[in-house]
Amino acid sequence: MHGGPDSQITGFEAARAHGLRNITETGFIHVLVPDDRQISTAGFTIVERTYRLPEPEHRDGLPTTPLVRAVLDGARRLWRVDPVRAVLAEAVQRGGCSPSDLATELDGGSQRGSAVPRRVINELLHGSRSVAEAEALRVWRRTGLPMPQWNVPVYDETKKLIAVPDAWCQEVRLAWEIDSYEYHFHREGYARTLDRNARYAAAGITVLQTLPTRIRLDPDRVVSEIRAAYQAARNRS
Repeated sequence: MHGGPDSQITGFEAARAHGLRNITETGFIHVLVPDDRQISTAGFTIVERTYRLPEPEHRDGLPTTPLVRAVLDGARRLWRVDPVRAVLAEAVQRGGCSPSDLATELDGGSQRGSAVPRRVINELLHGSRSVAEAEALRVWRRTGLPMPQWNVPVYDETKKLIAVPDAWCQEVRLAWEIDSYEYHFHREGYARTLDRNARYAAAGITVLQTLPTRIRLDPDRVVSEIRAAYQAARNRS
């Protein structure tokens, strides 16, 4: 109503309307209006004039920007990496957009506030998982244990696939999974993780789960946990 005809809600309130949940509370509603409209920010609304008004999508009876525009308009107003990473990862994980969609939208819009989302998009484009596994390899080498196989399929006695662990120690039947909450926070991902762990348990496989952030921020503790898990797996085998 404040923005007038052709205005759209964008930012995190629009992302919430699209179904995202891992969103930082900002306390304001971000509204886009046509570039030639003279309307000022007022109260809890932030009004942004733009010549790049997208085709709106109606959510809950309100015109909102497409998800890719919504999350980036919100991300440009944050300076911390973690909340930006969380919301962009959720948008990709839920299938609302791809990393390349995010990159294209970021390049086509205002470059003000683009540094943090650009960093996160580069992580997504180059595979955050591969970055985590490179750090995991460095940590594993510190354990002094035999080098595991990486990303190999593991089967049960009936040749049915159990899982493809990040690291697999065949000699003691130990699986190491680098489980990122950034990509497994929604209900479906959590359910898949539980199903996977149940298959490990049924096959008598010891599994160690580690967050990528702990590999980076607390490597000494992770080294100790890997050694302990390896010994426990050896005792079981």
